[in-house]
Amino acid sequence: MDILKSLSIFFLAGLCEIGGGYLVWLWLKEGKPGWYGLLGGVILALYGVVATWQTASFGRVYAAYGGIFIAMALVWAWKVDNLKPDRYDIIGALIALLGVCIILYMPRK
Repeated sequence: MDILKSLSIFFLAGLCEIGGGYLVWLWLKEGKPGWYGLLGGVILALYGVVATWQTASFGRVYAAYGGIFIAMALVWAWKVDNLKPDRYDIIGALIALLGVCIILYMPRK
């Protein structure tokens, strides 16, 4: 699979999962209207569809996606919640992203 296409799909899936989850969070935890939760649920379902666009096996895709999610969630926390990642957050995210590269993009027989 083309690495740029694969990373783009991971990015879109991450936006759907984090964005959808955030809308549900706002609805349940911060008293936003019910349509936030409904829209969040639809976007979360869309995440499940987007993830199927990867060509690798289910287990590998979801294992690798975990690393992408870690990095994206930290960026979300920084840009949306104004919680700047510290050096340990950044080191952990880099290790997770290295794992993504090893799991998905290393040549296999």
